[in-house]
Amino acid sequence: MPLAILALAVGAFGIGTTEFVAMGLLPQMAASFDVSIATAGWLISAYALGVVVGAPTLTALTHSWPRKRVLGGLMGLFVLGHAATALAPGFEALVGARFLSGLSHGAFFGASAVVARKIAPPGRQGQALALVFTGLTVANVVGVPAGTYVGQQLGWRLTFALVGIIGLVTIAAIAAIVPEVETRTGSLRSEFAAFRRRQVWWTLLITTVGFASLFTVLSYVAPLLTEVAGFSEGSVSWVLVLFGLGATFGNVLGGRLADWRPYRTLAVGFVAQAVVFGLLFALADHAWVAAAGVFAFAFVGFVMSAPIQTRGILAAGGGASMVSAAMQASFNVGNAMGAFLGGLAIDAGYGFASPALVALVLALLGLAILGEATRADKSGRAPIDPLVAAVPAQRRRRVRAGVSR
Repeated sequence: MPLAILALAVGAFGIGTTEFVAMGLLPQMAASFDVSIATAGWLISAYALGVVVGAPTLTALTHSWPRKRVLGGLMGLFVLGHAATALAPGFEALVGARFLSGLSHGAFFGASAVVARKIAPPGRQGQALALVFTGLTVANVVGVPAGTYVGQQLGWRLTFALVGIIGLVTIAAIAAIVPEVETRTGSLRSEFAAFRRRQVWWTLLITTVGFASLFTVLSYVAPLLTEVAGFSEGSVSWVLVLFGLGATFGNVLGGRLADWRPYRTLAVGFVAQAVVFGLLFALADHAWVAAAGVFAFAFVGFVMSAPIQTRGILAAGGGASMVSAAMQASFNVGNAMGAFLGGLAIDAGYGFASPALVALVLALLGLAILGEATRADKSGRAPIDPLVAAVPAQRRRRVRAGVSR
């Protein structure tokens, strides 16, 4: 496998670390500026909104650029955001810096995926893509717990400064070993044409609402573990290792299930999430239940990641690049929504376990939207299969039967 793909994986590691480490450091960041935990949740929402704005916008603006230039520029913006985070003089400035840090997230993953497939040996494109995203899962096993520990012991500013250094290393690696490749496959207009497909919008809605459940709990996992489950502050980073392991194992299994039964995987996954969050809400004051719950909701959430992205690609037809960017935006709309709704529950006085109850409701809503989208697909009202969409209504059932064989 080309060494250049490892350079992209390092960038993915930095992005994965910064996205999730703020959740483990939320109490420290809140204390620095004398704001409540719920108010500090805006730091998570700001990063997520940066992804929402940046993913489609920067993908569109850099559509005609060489991919190597795009990757280096996006990582430069990432470094700038982290310098601003580490030096933020006030809470409002910190919120703005987190927004800036999130702008490059979705576009970097989109460009990395395209480059990885281009430079991979024949027949190994899928493995190359998986290797890039391994940086994200390794971040949850190593980067997030380590960053949380450093932030607790030496200050959260140092954590974000170190993540910025990872960005600088990535820029150097991209410049040195990532080759120039021609990756454009169509016009920007054709990419946007994919958004005329109703199943694309169904998939984005499923992603936003259903996956908001995971972020509702994850955003406030640190106070849940310390204030409800009784873990010491220093133990939080070790419990977050369980989140990383759950994410890693779930990602591996989800990749296999995406090629088998994506709808069934998503349906079972949302039901499983609802059960996990219900148990977590009821029994979070038991330390072992809270720790197992952190592993479980990470595992189930990442099992569903590949199937929902597969659904988005199928729904997009030929406009997969912009839809992939929009999928990243939808994940992070869910991230922002989850942080906001979880904060509302805490501010209302329901306690640090209450986001789990909100997450249960969101998981069931995701399941309901998935069910309606699937019924629309089967009825032909909004077919996800382009072959089905291209034939008259009376022949759709027979075409679907032929495709399934």
